[in-house]
Amino acid sequence: MISTAIRVARVGSVAELAAAALMMLGFPCLMLAALVPSVPAFAAAAAVTYLADHYLHHKGSYLINRLSKVRAGLSIRFLIRQLLLVLLLARLDLAEDLVFYGAIACFIAFYGLQAPHGVLITLIRNRRHMPVVTRNVDLASRIRIPDAPPRFLLDRSAEKMLHLDIVAVVGLLVSAVTESAVAGSIGIGVTLVLGVLYVAALLPYLRGKRIPPNADKVLSALSAWLREYRPETALYFSGSKDSAYQVNMWLETMEQLDTRPLIILRERAIIEKLAPTTVPVICVPGGVHLMNMDLSTVRVTLYAANVGKNIHMLRVPTMKHVFIGHGDSDKLASVNPFSKVYDEVWTAGRAGRDRYAIADVGVRDEDIAEVGRPQLAPIQTRQGVPGDRMPTVLYAPTWEGWDDNPGNTSILLAGENIVKKLVAADPPVRVLYKPHPFTGTRSAKAGAAHRRITALVEKTAAERAADPRFKADSGAQAKAKAELARIEARLAELSGSGGDRGDEAEAARDGLVDLRKHEEVARLRAEWNDAYWRSFGDFEHRVITGAEPRLYDCFNVSDAMVSDISSVVSDFIASGKPYAVTDSAELGVEEFKRQNTAVRAAVILSNNAAELGELLDAVRDPAADPLAEDRKELKRYLLGPDEPTSIEQFNTAVANLALKAEARNVGQRSHAALDEAELANALPGQRVSAAGETDGVAAAG
Repeated sequence: MISTAIRVARVGSVAELAAAALMMLGFPCLMLAALVPSVPAFAAAAAVTYLADHYLHHKGSYLINRLSKVRAGLSIRFLIRQLLLVLLLARLDLAEDLVFYGAIACFIAFYGLQAPHGVLITLIRNRRHMPVVTRNVDLASRIRIPDAPPRFLLDRSAEKMLHLDIVAVVGLLVSAVTESAVAGSIGIGVTLVLGVLYVAALLPYLRGKRIPPNADKVLSALSAWLREYRPETALYFSGSKDSAYQVNMWLETMEQLDTRPLIILRERAIIEKLAPTTVPVICVPGGVHLMNMDLSTVRVTLYAANVGKNIHMLRVPTMKHVFIGHGDSDKLASVNPFSKVYDEVWTAGRAGRDRYAIADVGVRDEDIAEVGRPQLAPIQTRQGVPGDRMPTVLYAPTWEGWDDNPGNTSILLAGENIVKKLVAADPPVRVLYKPHPFTGTRSAKAGAAHRRITALVEKTAAERAADPRFKADSGAQAKAKAELARIEARLAELSGSGGDRGDEAEAARDGLVDLRKHEEVARLRAEWNDAYWRSFGDFEHRVITGAEPRLYDCFNVSDAMVSDISSVVSDFIASGKPYAVTDSAELGVEEFKRQNTAVRAAVILSNNAAELGELLDAVRDPAADPLAEDRKELKRYLLGPDEPTSIEQFNTAVANLALKAEARNVGQRSHAALDEAELANALPGQRVSAAGETDGVAAAG
């Protein structure tokens, strides 16, 4: 019942739900205490509402936003509490006392301070918004970017300002008990003085050297940097903050390019989720600003997603445009008809080329290049059977997609059956459950199935931990956990998660990569991954969500995988390990394999997961793995040859396309020069200007 209430209220925990309930019940209790009247009861109810409100804001609760939508926002809640305090004073026969009028005057003046406070906060934030947000771009040497105001002044500013009334409320309640105006007067004075000081503290950040440069100066500085850096290959990306993984997967590839790389983002939320990189990054939210940027040196632009904002870059004819996507699978998204707007489409292997040919969506075969998948380099190949080690099976279903096609994901119809059979397998296996980050974002049923699977994995993990047959090396685990804590503390220190970046202006100024730190972070992340897997028993089932450990890290510790039609399957094939794919739409084995290339070397599961035994047999005994040779053949077909390496293939493709772009530009310049010469010859009596316009000078007779 509690879990249902949490889901309906869309809160994150029982504590959050309790805080919301206490806050909602606290206001009726305040009214009752004011009417009785009872100062102790009023004080207790006020304390509960203050604390509950603060807790919900601290947690960023969804309920806070909902209350604002139904006209019960933060300011209204504080005003109601103050009005009820005035009612309490009146019910205590203090309506003729000075403290009563002082309370009314205080709250009126206090709310009078809210307007200038809100205006100042808004102005400061607006003026510190940059027209572009950058990383690894040296703007500080070209423009002056001042420090941001202290974070305590701007963070949750409305809440902080309103909470200054606590001193007045406490003083007035003390006066109500003692029948002396001294405490109330002191409280009123302190509240008003603190409010005035808060407003005054903001004023300096709206004048002089504390104001960041305007948009024109920032864009001019960026243009100067672009002229100096002369980028040659750009990665362009637009999307929601939840899609940041689609650009993150290409960062290491961009770092390994032989040409000068540049990453162009369109949403501020994406740059907040961007993984560390040494590549210069420019986030340009405004289409006009992007179209006015000097990108004349860029010869190849790579697109990781098909989105509407791509048109702002596709309009530039001096560069070649390439769709590289964010995964290679048999989903319809991998043959989107929009792909024909690009000069080329790059696929991992022959399978991608054939996929477009079969789909017949207008992408010509000569416009497709096979470049492998550079991101798959970290995936380790199969190292033989587990031996006396318990096998690990990864269940990595994809999300429910944008429609209700039953073939989108196994999580709805087969997920629980798959996990139940895996956790009950004999001989036993360890289960890792890593769902797609979008799971449950569109479909409530998918979200509910995910929660049931999570509960099942966690329940059986607890049962296994209590089973004497499964013994863990507690000393080694404790050592690994201590190592994890040390690494995480150092990573937090290096990433500045303690809050040394005040805002995007400061982040742009101080965002130049420190190569030493970057290399240390990479080393620490590898150490973190190793310590993570050692921090719990190799028999312990695990639910893995979030960015870490990464999917490929899960591949490397697994002996087999169960998944759906998605790029996850194509990527896992690089490991050479056995895998199973669920035919959730119940097409039948032959038809399912005909429609989906990546499953041709897979164990095909029905929704009851009865075929899982075939997968587990293949994991335990190579002789019971009839699909091993098929996987090798399929790997080459889907992902291309192992030699040359994928990054070498990728760099070659970039270089070849850049030559085509340059040849086109040279041809255009030649045509322009020829047209100008022809115009001059056709009109010998007129002088042609550099702009191609005649000046009307008559020829001598």
